[in-house]
Amino acid sequence: MGHIIAFDLGASSGRAMLGRLTDGRIEMTELHRFPNDPVQVGGRLHWDILRLYHEIKQALLIAKNRGNEVDSIGIDSWAVDFGFIGMNGELLGNPYHYRDRHTEGMMEKLFAQVPAEEIFRRTGIQFLQFNTIFQLFALKQADSPWLQKENRFLMIPDLLRYFLTGEMQSEFSNATTTQLFNPVKGGWDEELLEKLGFPKSWFGEVLQPGSKAGHLQPSVCEELGIPSLPVYAVAEHDTGSAVAAVPAAERSFAYLSCGTWSLMGTEVREPVMGDLARQLNFTNEGGVEGTYRLLKNIMGLWILQESRREWEKAGKSYSFTELVQMAGAAAPFRAFIDPDDAMFLAPGDMPARIAQYCRQTGQPAPETDGEFVRCILESLALKYRYVFEMTQRLSGQTFSGLHMVGGGIQNTLLCRWSANAIGKPVWAGPSEGSAIGNLAVQWIAQGAFKDIWEARQAIRNSFPVAEYMPEEQDRWGHAYDRFVRLTGIAE
Repeated sequence: MGHIIAFDLGASSGRAMLGRLTDGRIEMTELHRFPNDPVQVGGRLHWDILRLYHEIKQALLIAKNRGNEVDSIGIDSWAVDFGFIGMNGELLGNPYHYRDRHTEGMMEKLFAQVPAEEIFRRTGIQFLQFNTIFQLFALKQADSPWLQKENRFLMIPDLLRYFLTGEMQSEFSNATTTQLFNPVKGGWDEELLEKLGFPKSWFGEVLQPGSKAGHLQPSVCEELGIPSLPVYAVAEHDTGSAVAAVPAAERSFAYLSCGTWSLMGTEVREPVMGDLARQLNFTNEGGVEGTYRLLKNIMGLWILQESRREWEKAGKSYSFTELVQMAGAAAPFRAFIDPDDAMFLAPGDMPARIAQYCRQTGQPAPETDGEFVRCILESLALKYRYVFEMTQRLSGQTFSGLHMVGGGIQNTLLCRWSANAIGKPVWAGPSEGSAIGNLAVQWIAQGAFKDIWEARQAIRNSFPVAEYMPEEQDRWGHAYDRFVRLTGIAE
């Protein structure tokens, strides 16, 4: 097999990873890495989608200049965000960032039109204020010029594929995150669209991961001086790709895709859409080979990233290694936060918000930077235990441990504390899970692997996995009881 490229776009950076199969083992090298910074304009927060497209083309040029023959490419990214293409085939404006404030208050307004219970019964998706359904509703309330019947809705990877191929299609794993896709009917929920006043004409054909989605169009090939090559629809929600890369040997497994966001759950054949799933605010997102990802979003390392940015403004530049060392030296179990509290969603001064949360819940606020970091990491680990146990309850399974994948596993303290919190082993690796899953789906489509389980075996054989065994069970058990009581997450 020749080389293939996975474009893996995260909420803070993007990367192009070059993959090759040699004797059943996966070789992967970083071709190009670039920042993905949101842009604030006039009080609104946007993604710079054309810059991302430019970086994709730069990666293709780098591959050409290095003499790498590329057989195919695939793109994955974060979920929920989108743009519109007008009648003339041009992008109507830079997509809004999911952390933009225009969705504030929209959940309640939309529920007055269509009850939450009905939306969950139709879609099986957890309620988050930045979900696509609420973003579209906010645009409709603002009478956005994007929302003409003749325009086309495309999510972030769909947009980038359109720029490359000229083809407008949606992809299954990302389409399910919109909260407008009906997994029982296997397509866009036309009744829900009608109730919300969203024309069906906005939404196109939904491709399964592994479908060929077109070829590089002549204008792109001429600009870059490269031959045309196929573009595949992979599991284009990056968590879908990350779960595809979980090196599990057992069919029943729990995963945590750990980065800016933490996403914990399991893989199921049928969506779990009962009242308990709705009450616990779990979600059913599309996966590879017709599976669903029963999972819950957790705020993740975003809180630590924003804290670090705040400290940098004050002239204190910490590396992530230094932050972990500071946390390890701080006193344990001093104070906890619920990482999913709404006050931690928007960008801003996280240490001040953590201190405010602690005061509101009758806890001593952290005082040193190391205490703030420890509060964040311990709270994440304890929230993981709660979601881990709820995942077992909803799925009817008992997991022998937790597979952690993604860039967050480089925080070895978080991995170790997660094992302590859940009281079971944590297997950490691979760190570039989304890119590896992206590559794997392309290889399955090309016949190099017969299915995802053969691909997972190759992943196990190709990338190291660190094992963390639980320690200090009594202390972490008492800490968990305090965490649940102080945060009220079980109410």
